[in-house]
Amino acid sequence: MDFFIRKIFNNEIDEIVHLQFKKFSRGEFKYRGVVIAKKSKDNFYINTSYEYANEFVRFLAEKLNESKTHATGVIVSTRNLDEELDFRNKKQFMGVKQYVIDKEMTGTEILGLCNKLSSSFIGLSFSAGNSVLKIKPKAPKSAKPSTKGEDNPKIDFCKLITNDLTIVKSLIFDDEARNFNKIEISHDFIINEIIINDELKQERDFAKIKEMAKRKGKVVRKLSIDGKKFVKEKEFVV
Repeated sequence: MDFFIRKIFNNEIDEIVHLQFKKFSRGEFKYRGVVIAKKSKDNFYINTSYEYANEFVRFLAEKLNESKTHATGVIVSTRNLDEELDFRNKKQFMGVKQYVIDKEMTGTEILGLCNKLSSSFIGLSFSAGNSVLKIKPKAPKSAKPSTKGEDNPKIDFCKLITNDLTIVKSLIFDDEARNFNKIEISHDFIINEIIINDELKQERDFAKIKEMAKRKGKVVRKLSIDGKKFVKEKEFVV
């Protein structure tokens, strides 16, 4: 599988990509989908912002298949999932529910949760082969770029240690980054238009309209590769 940014650049828009943008209105949204990675002799050490969490979980679950792992973390949703999850306990604040997970699971079971709860935030930490994933067990929050000259916030919501080049190349797919030692990538999402089709125009549920409408705009991909700067743009309708 590919991560959502690569899918945009490859014109492979699907439901997973759409879910990443359903919360956005028109405007410019900076410092999104941040990736900071270092290469060592044997492994890649990758830190990202929260946007990649669900896809990391899905990617490693597919690798595990029927093998088991110990999964810990939270599943965050505004829906009541009491009857849909086997959870240790639940936290709730202002309508947002955090279901705490701490149990042995197969990759197939984790993938089933990803498919069934695709609109929820799945922040699970576990290992798959030589890959170790750690995601902060809390509701996601966007990192904000500095506006006063200070350093940008620490990017560590998701941490992945891996030697799996399939994952790395799906996340860091740029030709310029084939032999990087250290890389930082961030994105600006510029939404110019909200597209509502004729069927949605008849809909009375504004939450459904927001969720189903398409966003038209572009992504600006900013890279710093071993000190060299690159900027790429790609228009989209998602």
